[in-house]
Amino acid sequence: MKSPKRVRKADFPWWLVAACALALAAGLSIAVSDLYVQVFVTVSKGIGITVLVTLVAFVLASAAGLGIALMALSSLVWLRQAARFYVEIIRGVPMLVLLFWVAFVGAPALVAAWNAVTLPLQGAGLAEPLMVRDVSLLWRAILALAIGYSAFIAEVFRAGIQSVDVGQVEAAKALGLTRIQRFRLIVLPQAIRTILPPLGNDFIAMVKDSSLVSVLGVADITQMGKIYASGSFRFFETYSIVAYIYLILTVGLSMALRALEQRLRRGQARG
Repeated sequence: MKSPKRVRKADFPWWLVAACALALAAGLSIAVSDLYVQVFVTVSKGIGITVLVTLVAFVLASAAGLGIALMALSSLVWLRQAARFYVEIIRGVPMLVLLFWVAFVGAPALVAAWNAVTLPLQGAGLAEPLMVRDVSLLWRAILALAIGYSAFIAEVFRAGIQSVDVGQVEAAKALGLTRIQRFRLIVLPQAIRTILPPLGNDFIAMVKDSSLVSVLGVADITQMGKIYASGSFRFFETYSIVAYIYLILTVGLSMALRALEQRLRRGQARG
């Protein structure tokens, strides 16, 4: 049997040391090269859009996913069936296809529906008709990502809620707590420990999938790289920088998530 010291030595994150060394070497290469600096400055202009798309889409997807998860756990059969239908259909459509569908089919349909509902107000001069071009491609991309990830996040919430001991819920019910109080005070605080790690993984995956919005011309990291590469024909340098930025974002988030998981485990062990 291996001693604890040997186990700790074997588990030392040498991969992280190697990754940091590569990141440092790449950073130094960028800093000493005028070409790489120019590419980096151009591509990094899309970081703000990438972060915006990811954060807004993830918040919307989490809110929708929680609602769908509660529907899936409802005592009403039609709500459970509707939630299952939504999850299975959305998860079965590739994200890129969903992005195109929402952008070029869903958005015009929503505009037409809005105009139909507000037609009396438009006739009275209280509202103006909405045009498809009024819905920016940025928000169409955000909506598509939110819809696509809400199905996956719904399953995360459902599994986390179901992991809570039923006995504790029944005890809270016997104490006279309402359904909302049981969920807020008993279920959610315990389920959050199970939910956070996979939810964090979905957030990291969304950072990477946000690059898909470049197909709509949204000026994220990937789109800025495409524009620079098509004008300069510096494809190797440009996409190396694009990959470098995404790696910094995703590996950094992954390490933060791992630290949070370890902290939760220590807190659970003390409890």
